[in-house]
Amino acid sequence: MKTLSAYREAAWNSLSGNWGSVAVFTLVYFVIACIAGVIDGALALGSSLVTVLLTAPVTYSYNVTFLDNLRSGKAFDVQALFEGYNDYLRITGTYLLMCLYIFLWSLLLVIPGIVKSISYSQTVYILRDEPSLTYNGAIERSMAMMEGHKMDYFLLILSFIGWYILGILSLGIGFLWINPYISRALALFYEDLKSECGSEIVA
Repeated sequence: MKTLSAYREAAWNSLSGNWGSVAVFTLVYFVIACIAGVIDGALALGSSLVTVLLTAPVTYSYNVTFLDNLRSGKAFDVQALFEGYNDYLRITGTYLLMCLYIFLWSLLLVIPGIVKSISYSQTVYILRDEPSLTYNGAIERSMAMMEGHKMDYFLLILSFIGWYILGILSLGIGFLWINPYISRALALFYEDLKSECGSEIVA
């Protein structure tokens, strides 16, 4: 695995020339998420169920586009945000299962919930790379891949704390570029993790 600074540098350099397109891509993603949140709030169900049902495919598409662009130069086209709806049941069902598991672990205390969310963090990419895996299969693959690497992932996320603060100070506008920066770093992390695990991981 790379050092934290190496991931940040590689993510920054690999997005060179794409900052305008990723900002628009991220803005549309944020707008969709906000609309879903408003609908969820208007229904007053007291949960985020509607938000997940509406946005799981968009969240999936947003993240895997950074992986696809890294691999093949796929454009950050707004239309790509809706590709996940072509596999709605598999993607949304897996997201709902993850949310349920994280919620149940969080009932024990906050820390177990955080640990499990890190363990499940690669599920989105696994759904992209392993079309035959779904629900528990994709989640269990993520858990296996993250064995021994949860702290690496946590520290990578933590290393962006200064950028998170900058995003808040910019009244959220900065996240149009910060979110893609982080998403690219996480895609790079997955590529290294997948290469390291290789055939050792069994679904």
